[in-house]
Amino acid sequence: MAGTVGEGAPTSTASAVSLVELLTVAQRRVARGLAQALAEEGCTLDQWRVMRALADGQGHLMGELAEALQIPQPTLTRLMDGLVDSSQVYRRQAGGDRRKVAVHLSRKGQARLVRLDALVQAHEAALTARGGDAWQVVRRELDGLVRAD
Repeated sequence: MAGTVGEGAPTSTASAVSLVELLTVAQRRVARGLAQALAEEGCTLDQWRVMRALADGQGHLMGELAEALQIPQPTLTRLMDGLVDSSQVYRRQAGGDRRKVAVHLSRKGQARLVRLDALVQAHEAALTARGGDAWQVVRRELDGLVRAD
C-alpha cells in the first residue's frame, strides 16, 4: 500500500519519501500562502523576490539576478518590464559598457517593499507559531546548505 506526503500525494512503497519530494511539498505549501497575501497587494512572489534582491541599492545586471534568484531570463525580463512600467524599478547603464544595463529599485519600489516585507514577516510569524521551533531549525539548516552550494 502506498504512503502519502501530506494530503493525498501518493508515494512509492519501495523507499522512503525522497528529499526532493519533501522539499517540493513544503516549498509549495509555504509559497501558496505567501503568494495569496502578496496577491492582495497586487504583487507576485517573484516580483517581491526581485525587489528584495534589488534592495541593496547596488543595481544588478539581469544575468546576475536570473542566476541568484533561479528565474529563467525570459521570465525575469517579463517580471522586470512590469516592475519598470509601474515605476517600482528602473534601468540604468552599468559602468562604462553601454551594452550592460543595471536594474535598480526606485524610491516608490523601496516604499512598496517595506509594506510587502511586513506581509512576509507576518506570514512567517504565523508559520512559526504553528510549527514552533521546527521552522527556525529548517530555516537555519536550509540557509547553511544554500550558502555552502
